[in-house]
Amino acid sequence: MALPSPISVTPVALDHIKALLDSRGKPSHGIRLGVRSKGCSGLSYTLEYADGADGFEEVVELEDGVRILIDPKAIMFVLGTEMDYEVNKMEEGFVFRNPNEKGRCGCGESFHV
Repeated sequence: MALPSPISVTPVALDHIKALLDSRGKPSHGIRLGVRSKGCSGLSYTLEYADGADGFEEVVELEDGVRILIDPKAIMFVLGTEMDYEVNKMEEGFVFRNPNEKGRCGCGESFHV
């Protein structure tokens, strides 16, 4: 029995991930999602190119061979999260809708669970 995916990715976010990987100029294993200590609420999401997997990461296989590798230290903070990409008048970028969040700082840069 397969376990449910730890995160979901909207079609718009998937398109932007594909565009990032295609424009990188070298092959990538996928995108790595993590969290780090930052901001006034405590944690911030991080995204970076993944040149390979370390064997301990949770790998989410998306369409067209696109992968999101979730840092093992981040998995408990992102379970159930939806990753989207939004464009508005002031900014554009990836947005994380995380049901585990208990609060965010005023600027939206960091969160706590």
